Amino acid sequence: MENAHKKKEIAEKKGQTEKVHKEEKKEVKLDLKGCGDRKCPYHGNVSVRGNVFRVTVISAKVPKNAIVTRSLAKYVKKFERYKKMRSRLNVHNPLCINAKVGDIVEIGETRKLSKTKNFVITKIVGREK
Repeated sequence: MENAHKKKEIAEKKGQTEKVHKEEKKEVKLDLKGCGDRKCPYHGNVSVRGNVFRVTVISAKVPKNAIVTRSLAKYVKKFERYKKMRSRLNVHNPLCINAKVGDIVEIGETRKLSKTKNFVITKIVGREK
């Protein structure tokens, strides 16, 4: 317990914040009425904590669901090279954000939303070129 308090005090002295994502939520322009989605990070009761990634939407056929892909570079020690990898994730696509295929979005980790979903789209960054 004492170590956690010391780390928090050191972070406060350096001027670091614990959760940067909370500040980013305020900057996003959203529908003021609300989307009525319980799993929305802005209008629902889902908190975003953990990993935050910038990914590309490759499928958004199912309502309130999207499949995204992220590219990774993994180092292979034997060959002293990097190999390209990609990861596909099922994410929740709230009605107020409604990302389309080809959008570059930011996703955040949440609690388990369904059997395969534990990420939610937090904002649209841009379009894929």
